[in-house]
Amino acid sequence: MDEHRDERTDEQWRAQLSPQEFQVLRRGGTEAPFTGEYTDLVAEGVYRCRACGAELFRSETKFASHCGWPSFYSPLAADRVRYLPDASIPGRPRTEVRCARCDSHLGHVFEGEGYGTPTDQRYCINSICLSFVPADEH
Repeated sequence: MDEHRDERTDEQWRAQLSPQEFQVLRRGGTEAPFTGEYTDLVAEGVYRCRACGAELFRSETKFASHCGWPSFYSPLAADRVRYLPDASIPGRPRTEVRCARCDSHLGHVFEGEGYGTPTDQRYCINSICLSFVPADEH
């Protein structure tokens, strides 16, 4: 994606992010379902990493999964995110999604849930991890 990795210290991240943003983006937390500002947003534009500004998802790949968090069926490009195995819930292995530029936690990706999307994937992303730029401002 970007040859410039963002390697700020925790102190630098704390100075930039609100406590809740820091907890989710830098500590892998999760915002409460159905509380995020982008869960039900239907507008054309680009979703960026709230921490570093990297473009991650486009509105064309956002879909209504009714799961409580914004859902996308594909990142903007394969190199925009990275994946880590997540075994934090016993008996339910998941795949964590992180920003490739700054390594911030974004959410998880799930496969085979039966949504009618081209990839059969659901990138379940915390709203607090994103900032939205409308198409007419991009």
